[in-house]
Amino acid sequence: MDTLTYFINLAYVASAALFIFGLKLLGHPDSARKGNFVSAIGMFIAVVVTLMDQQIINFHWIVIGVVVGGAIGAWKAKTVEMTAMPEMVSLFNGFGGMASLLVGWATISGMTEEQLLAADGGLFVATFLTIMIGAVTFSGSFIAWGKLSGKMNSKAIIFDGLRLVSLGHLIALTILVVLFTLQPDVGIWLYLTIIVALSFGILATISIGGADMPVVIALLNSYSGVAAAAAGIAIDNTILVVTGLLVGASGLILTNIMCKAMNRSLLNVLLSGFAKPPEMGEKIEGEVKIMSSSDAFYVLEAAQSVLVVPGYGMAVAQAQHAVRELQDLLEENNCAVEYAIHAVAGRMPGHMNVLLAEADVPYEQLFEMDDVNPRMENYDVAIVIGANDVVNPAAKEMKGSPIYGMPVIEVYRAKTVFVLKRSANAGFAGVDNPLFFKENTRMVLGDAKDTLNNIIRDFSTD
Repeated sequence: MDTLTYFINLAYVASAALFIFGLKLLGHPDSARKGNFVSAIGMFIAVVVTLMDQQIINFHWIVIGVVVGGAIGAWKAKTVEMTAMPEMVSLFNGFGGMASLLVGWATISGMTEEQLLAADGGLFVATFLTIMIGAVTFSGSFIAWGKLSGKMNSKAIIFDGLRLVSLGHLIALTILVVLFTLQPDVGIWLYLTIIVALSFGILATISIGGADMPVVIALLNSYSGVAAAAAGIAIDNTILVVTGLLVGASGLILTNIMCKAMNRSLLNVLLSGFAKPPEMGEKIEGEVKIMSSSDAFYVLEAAQSVLVVPGYGMAVAQAQHAVRELQDLLEENNCAVEYAIHAVAGRMPGHMNVLLAEADVPYEQLFEMDDVNPRMENYDVAIVIGANDVVNPAAKEMKGSPIYGMPVIEVYRAKTVFVLKRSANAGFAGVDNPLFFKENTRMVLGDAKDTLNNIIRDFSTD
């Protein structure tokens, strides 16, 4: 082993160690930024060393790509709204998949006919997986982006024959991997693979409802990692394999956590579009009891313990800073304030945690569903801000409900429940919520930020 090869392998080991250490730091809000920086250093080292390893002669296009891509990334990072973060994550996953697809395509395109015929079959299997998974990730991510951004209907799109068409795609991909491996010099198999995989990614995602999009985002993130790992095998790059496996494994772990939070298997989520729609149970009837923000203030002023349950509505209203200000006032009034975070609250994994961290809410005051449910009766007031499906008692009370069996934050067992929403309409999953009609529930209608600011003013003038 020459000196350069030894240095390159040592740098790859250092990069892998930085990635793992960075992932560890990302596990806590206090160290998340440092973890992101450490991982970025690892990636920088990996890119530079890879360029040295491949002995790149012309860096013009690489420099142009870095400048243009870096400028676009910095601009989007500065301008993106927190409400648009889920769809941006979807785009990131999609671009990651497309990058892997292009690497696989370039690997084959850069080989002569003699090299193609002489190469080992394992190379073509790895390249096929790179192209296929990358294409599925790309097209599936853009459908997820469309559903999350409102560019298309968030409901599952089902049509007669969807099952047969999807099965046909799987059979076609199985045939194509054989043909692609046996006849790598026949270019049509490459292009057919790209077309079929892109189509399959679209079909696989449009059949999944918007309420399951947080799970889909996590799964597509895992796909992008697997595609990158396959690309690493195809081009014989160790660090790409390692980083791809890290992303793939972490995405799959997160997907599993979110499926457990919904009491559903991953297979159930992926095949939800093929399932028979559940029959709705008894119709929800009752009277919604409206309360003004001024009356809500008097209840909060007397409260000794308050639980805040944030949802996507808090992100839309950008109410996280008002929530933190109300928390400070309540604590000055000798009231204990805690937050309950459901794993699928919002529209991407960790959405609520990021919003509350932005408002400097102490991480120690954020609790998971299983931590707060056993002591729910002890809370004087539970404030639900824009959340709907994750607090819906239909999950426990109505066997005909589409979300029946899903673990939820049982706010209906608190002494008093304030629901801050613009209206009493159903949430993102389109499921009616009997919480709105409970005897201990009061609806405080309007923009959540305005409502909270009104309560804050009442505290300040009291």
